[in-house]
Amino acid sequence: YGIPPTVAAASAASQVTGASVSGVFAHFRRNGVDVHMAYVLIAGGVLGSGAGALLFRLLQASGQIDTVIALLYVVMLGSIGWLMLSESLGAIRSARTGATTRARRRRHHPMVAALPLRWRFYRSGLYISPLAPLLLGFATGILTMLLGVGGGFILIPAMLYLLGMPAQVVVGTSLFQILFVSAAATMVHSVTTKAVDIVLAALLLLGSVVGAQLGARFAARARPEYLRLALGVMVLLVALRMVLGLAWQPDEIYSVELG
Repeated sequence: YGIPPTVAAASAASQVTGASVSGVFAHFRRNGVDVHMAYVLIAGGVLGSGAGALLFRLLQASGQIDTVIALLYVVMLGSIGWLMLSESLGAIRSARTGATTRARRRRHHPMVAALPLRWRFYRSGLYISPLAPLLLGFATGILTMLLGVGGGFILIPAMLYLLGMPAQVVVGTSLFQILFVSAAATMVHSVTTKAVDIVLAALLLLGSVVGAQLGARFAARARPEYLRLALGVMVLLVALRMVLGLAWQPDEIYSVELG
């Protein structure tokens, strides 16, 4: 749509905040939020938003912010799209051949187990160091600030495979963290970079609310592995489009930013 990456990242952060509210309430009603874990993730995310703001300003001053954001999107989307595609194809192949997939034993990563200062997270059934979710929240805070995404595509797999959290609380806890961190990122963007487009954010929020309702109805009827396959293909196509955009010579080599 020709929207500058800086404006897109800042405006998308505000859209993520609004879109997360209804999901958080729904998961709270089902007791699907580990509040203790979420508080640690939020603390790391707020700190990461501050660090991301400094990095954003440095890249903006150097004139490389658009290129860096586009490259980060390509890496993130390409990695996540490939993982989703391979996982969904494996599930479809197993379903057709009748083979049963081996259940993964829930266990946090050895690096997490080696960290000091252990706390008990009762809702998740974990006894791990708070440094692990703190660092994870810090990383997602930086990503939220730079890319405008909630960081859920990194946060959810990390909570499952690194922290070893049960799937029943992962989505609700991640939404709770994303709600506060994206709100903090929006405020920081408004004060420091002034790149938030209110009209764009409102239109994105309206579209996401309508799309979420339609998507929920469609997801209830479709098989999960085919949904993951379709989403993986779409994500890879977006990543490919961004790669081509980086490779093609633009119509206007130079751009001037006023103000």
